[in-house]
Amino acid sequence: MTMIIFEKLKKKSMMFWILQSSGWGLYLLFICLIHASVKVFMPKAMLWGALIAITGFLLSLLMHAVYKNIHYQSLSLGKLFLLVLAVTLVTANIWYGFDLLLNLAMKSGSQEAVEITFKNYLFSLFYCELLLFAWSTCYFVIKFWITWREQVIRAERADLLAKRSRLQMLRYQLNPHFLFNALNSVRALIDENESFAKSMITELSEFLRYSLLNNNHTDIPLKYEIEALRHYFSIEKKRYEDKLDINFDIQPEAEEFPVISFLIHPLAENAIKYGMRTSSMPLKIQIQAKVSQNALKLDVCNSGRWLEPANGKNSEDGTGTGLENVKQRLENAFPQHHRFQVRKTDDQVHILMEIYKN
Repeated sequence: MTMIIFEKLKKKSMMFWILQSSGWGLYLLFICLIHASVKVFMPKAMLWGALIAITGFLLSLLMHAVYKNIHYQSLSLGKLFLLVLAVTLVTANIWYGFDLLLNLAMKSGSQEAVEITFKNYLFSLFYCELLLFAWSTCYFVIKFWITWREQVIRAERADLLAKRSRLQMLRYQLNPHFLFNALNSVRALIDENESFAKSMITELSEFLRYSLLNNNHTDIPLKYEIEALRHYFSIEKKRYEDKLDINFDIQPEAEEFPVISFLIHPLAENAIKYGMRTSSMPLKIQIQAKVSQNALKLDVCNSGRWLEPANGKNSEDGTGTGLENVKQRLENAFPQHHRFQVRKTDDQVHILMEIYKN
C-alpha cells in the first residue's frame, strides 16, 4: 500500500516538473523571440529576459509551496479566487521589485535610470499579476482534474469490487445447490448401473472443473457455458435415459458472446426438476442462442407447465435460489443492459434472456 502511494506521488511530482519546466521554457522562448526581432542585438536585454523568466519560475515554486498547504477542496470558489489573488499580488510585487533591481544593475553609464511612476508600477504589476494568476489558474484546474479523476477511479473500483463480491456470494450460494442434486443423481445410479454411475462421475468432475476454473467474469464465451451444460445434461441423461430429450440450437456467432459463468445452468436444472413433474414423457428441453441487433438472445424451453411459486419457492422442496439467483447475477453483471422474461403456455415454459453489448 505504501509503495502504491509512493508511486502515485512520484507520478504527480514528475508531471508537475514537466509542466513547470515546459511552461516557463516557452515563456523564456517568447522573451528571446521578442528581443531577437529587434534590429540591433542587445546581449544585456537577452540576459535580462532570461533572469526575469528564471525569477518567475522560482516565484511560482514559492506559490506552489503555499498552495500545497491549503485545503482548497473545502473552500468555495469565491474564497479560492480571493486567496489566489492575494498570493499572486504579493508575488507580483516581489517580481516587480526584482525587475527594478535588474534594470538598475544592468544599465550602462550613459543610460538613465528607469523612471518609477505610479503608472509604470501599475502597468508592470498588471503584467506580472496576469502571468502569475494564469499560472495559478492552470495549477488549480489541473489539481481539480486530477482529484476528480482519482475520485472517478476510486468509485469505479469500489463499484467493481462490490459487484465481484456480490457475484461471488451468489456463486457460493448456487454451487452447493447444484452439487446436492448431482450427487443425488449419482447415488440413484450406483445400484442400477455401475458403469453409468462411473461415467456420470466423470461428467460431474468435468463440470466442476469448469465451475472452479471460471470464476464470475463477464468475459466467458458462451461456448464454454454450453460445453459445461452438455456435461450436466449427460449426467441427467444417464439418470433418466429415454425420459429426457435434449436439443441445442446455438448460432456460431452466439458462441463467442461474453457472458457470466454458471448463467444457464440454474435454468436447465429447473427445466429438468419441474419439467419431470409436469410434462408428458419424454421431457423435451431445448437451448437456443442467437445474436441479433448486437444482443445475445437465449431461450431455455422445456415441455410441461409452470408451477406458481409458493412461499417464495417453486415447489415444496425447492431452495428458491434458481431464477432469483440468475436475475440478481444479471443485474449485477449487466445493469440496464439485459432483459429477463418467463413465458408460459399450457404445455411449455420459456425462460428468455437478452444481454446487450455496452
